[in-house]
Amino acid sequence: MACTAQSVKLNSGTAMPLLGLGTFKMHGYEVVYGALAAALEHGYRAVDTAAVYSNEADVARALRELLPRHGLTRADVFITSKLAPRDQGPGAAAAALKSLENLDPGGYLDLYLVHWPGTQGLPGEDPRNQELRQESWRLLEKLHGEGKLRAIGVSNYTVRHLEELLATCSIKPSVLQVEYHPHLVQKELLEYCQAHGIHMQAYSSLGMGHLLGEVTVQEVASRHGRTPAQVLLRWALERGVGVIPKSTGVERVASNAAVFDFKLAQEDIETLDGMDKQLHYCWNPNTIA
Repeated sequence: MACTAQSVKLNSGTAMPLLGLGTFKMHGYEVVYGALAAALEHGYRAVDTAAVYSNEADVARALRELLPRHGLTRADVFITSKLAPRDQGPGAAAAALKSLENLDPGGYLDLYLVHWPGTQGLPGEDPRNQELRQESWRLLEKLHGEGKLRAIGVSNYTVRHLEELLATCSIKPSVLQVEYHPHLVQKELLEYCQAHGIHMQAYSSLGMGHLLGEVTVQEVASRHGRTPAQVLLRWALERGVGVIPKSTGVERVASNAAVFDFKLAQEDIETLDGMDKQLHYCWNPNTIA
């Protein structure tokens, strides 16, 4: 089993593993079960889902079956879910409680994120986006205070969105989850998070697969005897950024876990940094007011 015990202590006091299994576009119980079975076998202790992924119930069902087989309990696994853009504003509390019901009825979620700074159905430039996400945050703060959400955070926020949130919140976000890879080196955003005690977590670490074939990445991987995917994940970890790679293949899940037993040289990190194109392969939140 790979050594994946490394974790970060969030500003909420909660310890979160630096490696988790992403489940975006993971559909069907058998698919979810197979990926989680492989992940637990290879030392993953965190799983990331969201209301919009429509797989929360399957994740919960698989964990109920798998945890006892590995001598684990609910407390051993860090579960993250997210507020859908359609539920931004007054519906945020009900949506969070629905995710809680799906994933751990009567229990808690380790982390709950506002998935997107905008609201479904509103133009990006509409000022109501700001009002609604602020309302969402106030409702999540209440659930956090009740112990239902151990930590709360945001996803796809820019520095501007974070500045606005920190100016109005009672509880600081514990985590910012964003697209982060060598084609999108968000240096200012990472420095802002580090300065304010917010842990940054990367999704799409492989750039939707586009980075795997890059000669620069392959050359660094060859020097270390590693795969391009392992190098890309390690690059983020060297920056103190958590990763949640998604895969349904047993071998790939295992390979993605083998990122804690090597280090990149500073030269390698700078070489990968030099690939920056400020290119979003997923969604660009800069257009959201």
